[in-house]
Amino acid sequence: MTIHSSFLQLIKQLEELYDNREATNIADWVLEHVTKKSKTWRIINKDIELTVLEAGLLMSITEKLLLNTPIQYVLNEAWFAGMKFFVNKSVLIPRPETEELVDWILNDQKESEIDDFSFKILDIGTGSGCIPISLKKKLTNSQITSIDISVDAIEVAERNASTLNAEINFRQINFLEQGNWESLGKFNLIVSNPPYIRLSESTEMNSRVTNFEPSIALFVPNENPLLFYNKIVLFAKQFLDSKGKVYLEINELLGVETCLLFNNNGFSTELKKDMQWRNRMIKAQLLFQ
Repeated sequence: MTIHSSFLQLIKQLEELYDNREATNIADWVLEHVTKKSKTWRIINKDIELTVLEAGLLMSITEKLLLNTPIQYVLNEAWFAGMKFFVNKSVLIPRPETEELVDWILNDQKESEIDDFSFKILDIGTGSGCIPISLKKKLTNSQITSIDISVDAIEVAERNASTLNAEINFRQINFLEQGNWESLGKFNLIVSNPPYIRLSESTEMNSRVTNFEPSIALFVPNENPLLFYNKIVLFAKQFLDSKGKVYLEINELLGVETCLLFNNNGFSTELKKDMQWRNRMIKAQLLFQ
């Protein structure tokens, strides 16, 4: 089977699960992974036959995709901020709105008077490490601590930091246990994409998310949807520098409630929409210290 005929066949198979545009994008990604060749090369050489090894790999990948497994978990790779990250089912798949959160921080930091060398960042719930690694690549002299409750997630994040040459202090810590806070120290900036989806919302979500991505990184109890934000508020009041800031990804349905939580605890807040025009992130800063 040629490269081109394999590509067309995979698109047809994937259209059972995806629209044509997404099926085409996934098929292109898969063929690049299988052949280790660029799209341009594959177009020019579209009539070359796949090798036996390539055909076997393609078949294995296709079988997993047709089980509705996300492409990122099938290939163990995801792109974020122009970098390729290793991912598996221990961590969430990095998403574009999280890139927007990182960009917001970086744009604000350009205008900051804080010296990079003394700039200390805490990343809560690091997952794949996409947030701290992306920040470290731009804020090269900053000191970043990243924590996660999952040992497996920390291993993935450390692997990505090593591959992408980013020096970060990773620690396996349950942030909800306040007894762990003192050991972390003080920070100029806190960033987090914590669990924020209510369990009741899971019925509206794509099965590729609910069946494959780690529930511990996604869901919070219906009766306490701001669980992590409450803890972050308490932590920030004790361990955030007086001029420090908090940047958080949020549940778009709870934007007002999340801002009020911070406002009622002495913070000023800014609610920001993502490119889809959804309330997806906030910035908070203490009014008084």
